[in-house]
Amino acid sequence: MVDASKASVTKAAEAEKPKAEKRDWSLLLPQSVRQSLMRKRKPKMSEMATFTQQLANLLNSGMPLTVALNSMTHLETKGIPASVSQQLRQEVMEGRSLSAAMANQPEIFSDLFVNMVRAGESSGALVEVLRRMAAHYQQFAELQGKFVTAMIYPILVCCVGAGLMLFFVYFMLPKFTEMFQDFGVELPLPTRMLIGLSWVATKLWWLVLIVIVATLILFRKFRNTPSGREKLDRLKMKAPIFGKVVKLNLFAQFARTLSTLLQNGVPVLNALQITEQVIPNLLLKQAIAQTREAVTDGKTIAQPLARSKLFPQLMVDLVKIGEETGDVPGALANLADTYENELQIALRIMTNMIEPLLIVCMAVGVGFLLLSVLMPMFKMISNIKG
Repeated sequence: MVDASKASVTKAAEAEKPKAEKRDWSLLLPQSVRQSLMRKRKPKMSEMATFTQQLANLLNSGMPLTVALNSMTHLETKGIPASVSQQLRQEVMEGRSLSAAMANQPEIFSDLFVNMVRAGESSGALVEVLRRMAAHYQQFAELQGKFVTAMIYPILVCCVGAGLMLFFVYFMLPKFTEMFQDFGVELPLPTRMLIGLSWVATKLWWLVLIVIVATLILFRKFRNTPSGREKLDRLKMKAPIFGKVVKLNLFAQFARTLSTLLQNGVPVLNALQITEQVIPNLLLKQAIAQTREAVTDGKTIAQPLARSKLFPQLMVDLVKIGEETGDVPGALANLADTYENELQIALRIMTNMIEPLLIVCMAVGVGFLLLSVLMPMFKMISNIKG
């Protein structure tokens, strides 16, 4: 009995002890890193297209909005968790509109999406608007996919070439160097340069790593400044080969976004403001902001676009004709189709031009390695014969 009472007292004392709190190791990370890790991932264009098309199909079948949102929680949409539809359904049941509920999740639904849904609710054509948005996202997803596909081969070739050169510098060259030193061969300039590069890579790798990290940090800080971002965006648009692709993509995105907004009844000032937020290039953002200010003062869209000298004359002329005929959305849609077709051609041309350039660069690199090794070997053989 005494032992049992002691055991119960011991258990009670242990229960009263404060439990050891689990240490949150994430607190050791910088606050900016913790925030980026905790932030929800923004859905891809293709994921938004799938989500929007599924919702449009459910509503088109005659389901009430709350029932459709409840069904969306059971449909698998990659990149958009079921909690998004659950929150939308809860807020709609509380009396909010779908656009207002979506506005409370800006990490998922952009201003473009929210304003389009609001216009669809006002006009009673929500299903049609959702289908247009699904087509909008799908078109941009296809363009992004084509751009990524065009860059896979060049990136793969660069990675393989860099890997082979590093392997040679780290593992093969030291053995050749020892052999040349044993035979007392006078090394030519290319070989001395390669040996110096190998010494830096093997002995001072930590310094190289520090320089690379410091360069990336400085570049990131420069890119985040307004002047730095403006210079980089200007450089992207003027870059050879790549610049034409960037400009065509920006013009297509501008025309497609503004056309989609205007077709669904969004007022022109709001449409320009949303388009300004969607466009990633700072120079075009400034031009669109100036266009919005000019439209507020009573001017047409074509005049400030021409004044910016960033938009091509074809766009200015077609927008002007659209204003005269009262069909600006149609003119912008035609422009978007034109620039998207030109973008596909430009991507093919860029890929066809990059491939031979990469082959030439690889040939020069391999030739330099072979020359650096073969020249002292020929000297060594000639010394042996002599």
